[in-house]
Amino acid sequence: MKAPKILLALAALTTLAAGAPAMAQDAASLDELLQIIQRGRATETQEARQREARFRQQQSEQENLLAQARRDKANAEQRSANLEQSFQENETRIAEVEALLTNRLGSLRELFGVLQQVASDTSGSFEASLTNIQYPERIEFLNNLNEKMGSASSLAEIEEIEQLRFELMREAVESGRVVKFTTPVVIDGEKQNVDVTRVGLFNIVTDGKYLTYDPAIDTVSELTRQPQQARFTNSTSAISSAQSGFATFGLDPTKGQILGLLVDSPTLVERIKQGGNVGYVILGLGAFAVLLAVWRFVVLFFTGMGVNSQLKSKEVKTGNPLGRVLKVAQENPDADQETLELKLSEAIMHETPKINFGLLLLKVISVVAPLLGLLGTVVGMIVTFQAITLFGTGDPKLMAGGISQALVTTVLGLVVAIPTVLLHTFVSGYAKNILHVLQEQSAGVLAERSEQHL
Repeated sequence: MKAPKILLALAALTTLAAGAPAMAQDAASLDELLQIIQRGRATETQEARQREARFRQQQSEQENLLAQARRDKANAEQRSANLEQSFQENETRIAEVEALLTNRLGSLRELFGVLQQVASDTSGSFEASLTNIQYPERIEFLNNLNEKMGSASSLAEIEEIEQLRFELMREAVESGRVVKFTTPVVIDGEKQNVDVTRVGLFNIVTDGKYLTYDPAIDTVSELTRQPQQARFTNSTSAISSAQSGFATFGLDPTKGQILGLLVDSPTLVERIKQGGNVGYVILGLGAFAVLLAVWRFVVLFFTGMGVNSQLKSKEVKTGNPLGRVLKVAQENPDADQETLELKLSEAIMHETPKINFGLLLLKVISVVAPLLGLLGTVVGMIVTFQAITLFGTGDPKLMAGGISQALVTTVLGLVVAIPTVLLHTFVSGYAKNILHVLQEQSAGVLAERSEQHL
């Protein structure tokens, strides 16, 4: 209580100090000034009392609020104690009810565990199944049933158990059916509604193409590469267009695994690329050998036609080897037997290189090609051992490049060598036949000249 009084005194002094100059100016004498000060003191005392009364009233209100807050706190503490006691009682009651539930469920608890396991396994199986494209809503039901069976406060209803049995039976039935329906398919990066055919749980196809289903993004799309064998892609058209009866179809019983391996198998061009630079050299030699053999065969064919024409004609024609050899005999009618023989031999030897041109090169290529294949094998094995040195033998894919190069170059060397040997043998035999005719006719000319000199 002392503090408010001190404050009031300070306020009065301040007021007096502030208002004294104004009063001194209004007062005409000291008595008037004294009266003015007395009236001011009376007024200030009344205001101070009113202010003190307001302060007392506010203090009382604050004390009431404090008392109310203390009562609220006490009530809250009492309520908290009651709730805690209720919680403990509920915990005890829940434990008793759970024990009672466990006792009453008996073998049903095991049944619900089986239901949970079946719902979980079935959900995972259905998500990866092709039938999920047509019946995606069953996944939510199975997940809800699995979650429900996993909780301790929920029981399965008869309708849910029957629904689970129905879904299992429907999956079994759909596994043996060929069904056609329309669904969005990703083709060239865009989704299009396409008529597709589902063959059981194994494959899904459209006209001329195999499709694949990705359960992670719930999307049907084309295989990144269709099988190279036309009999497989043709079978997709056959089963897509079939309305009844039987149709031939390339079925993948592994649900796409074998088809994936078939699609991932390298093409002929990719095989050739695996041979590397050595493989390209072998193929270049092979192409050159084929062109050379064809050219020599054509030349020898027309040469043989000229020789045959000369055999049937008595007139000597210099446009073929036999005509040029016979012309030598015709130009030397008086030469003796030995001289004519030498001149004919010289003429045949002059024609022989033209007839055998390129045959030796074909033979060399047939020998060099397998040697190049062996070179590629060695290079490939070196690459393989380098991969083993750097990365070990843990990942066979790291060694596949070198092994592929080794095997492909060996195959390419044999593929080039074998037909080159055959072509050389064929063309060489044709050339030998022409030379044999030249020698035969030369011997005939000598024999005829010998008879004339007898």
